[in-house]
Amino acid sequence: MLWNVPNILTVLRIALIPLFVGIFYLPKDAMTLAAFPAHWVNLTATLIFALAAFTDWLDGYWARKFNQMSGFGAFLDPVADKLMVVAALIVLVDLSRVSAAVALIIIGREIAISALREWMANIGKSSNVAVAMIGKIKTAAQMVAIVLLLHYDPINNFPVKEVGDWLIVIAAILTLVSMAYYLKAAWPVMKDSMK
Repeated sequence: MLWNVPNILTVLRIALIPLFVGIFYLPKDAMTLAAFPAHWVNLTATLIFALAAFTDWLDGYWARKFNQMSGFGAFLDPVADKLMVVAALIVLVDLSRVSAAVALIIIGREIAISALREWMANIGKSSNVAVAMIGKIKTAAQMVAIVLLLHYDPINNFPVKEVGDWLIVIAAILTLVSMAYYLKAAWPVMKDSMK
């Protein structure tokens, strides 16, 4: 079934992307009557991004628990995840909260591994590049870092920006490590296809 709960959650996640991005571009100039406080902008965009990230977990859980997995969902879910992360990274680069180099590493890896997975699936070897624990750890570090860097403002004495800065660098390193892991797993098949 095309419109089951997991697929609706995935579509909702995609719909939330322009919302959390657009919030950062609301007028913040105090001279404007419709100005929004910067802290409100950061907090609101962060909560919307966190809700979108939660729907990623929820749609996978729901699909497995209620056996509502579908080909459409298997295609759309990773696309939604990548769109969400790429949109957040572009905003963070634009706001000078993440370096372009870190964003390029993360985005480049997503494109390369997505292409690798698609190619491996086409030749019936998708199990060679199934999601591994290193990929899950990378994703967790990346998502927490993005949430912190979207929020940016300190919470009590917790240095949100500084922890976010460290985590995004760790996520970039794990991105390279996980890419190497998947390329190594795919290498025997790639080598055979070059003969």
